[in-house]
Amino acid sequence: MSKFDAVAASGEPQPICHDLKSVCVFCGSRTGTDPAYAAAARAVGSLLARQGRAVVYGGGHVGLMGVLADAALAENGKVIGVIPQSLEDRELGHRGLTELHIVETMHHRKAMMAERSDAFIALPGGLGTYEEIFETATWSLLGIQDKPLGFLNVNGYYDPIIQQLDLAAEAGFLLPDERALVLVDDDPEALIHRLETFCRPGQPKWMTLKET
Repeated sequence: MSKFDAVAASGEPQPICHDLKSVCVFCGSRTGTDPAYAAAARAVGSLLARQGRAVVYGGGHVGLMGVLADAALAENGKVIGVIPQSLEDRELGHRGLTELHIVETMHHRKAMMAERSDAFIALPGGLGTYEEIFETATWSLLGIQDKPLGFLNVNGYYDPIIQQLDLAAEAGFLLPDERALVLVDDDPEALIHRLETFCRPGQPKWMTLKET
């Protein structure tokens, strides 16, 4: 566990700070080389559905995105996909979702996914996944939004990124309260619980939620 981790390890019951009716999951459009990545996507989709939480994601039927959606749907869960027209034109949209929203651009996609979600999880993925989760982290840091976020660190996939965040804090580019905005866990159920019970430390940098 990182020394910048905000969650107490005391085992004391945590208050519910966020009502997670829907959770946005960012993940790869490929399945990757380790079967554990698809297993994690399947576990997250199934777990969210069993907990009665809607899954919000990028709307595709390929890669980890498709695995995630199919797992949630198999548990009769609600799955909301948001896909830009350019990807829909390539027949990448999932046809079995509860809702599939086709939007104009990637920017519209991210805005709608954020609007429809109460928290964010990053599963393994590539550049798009990194960009999406770090944008939400930046929004939290600035006070644009106040929704918890975290990485599901499957088989150490995100170790280098977590180390870089810790280095940024040690080097003075992130305050401890800012570093603590990004949660990390290797267990899906534990991560969802931590998102639900996460209470923001400190105040947003420069902005407030009312000013945005």
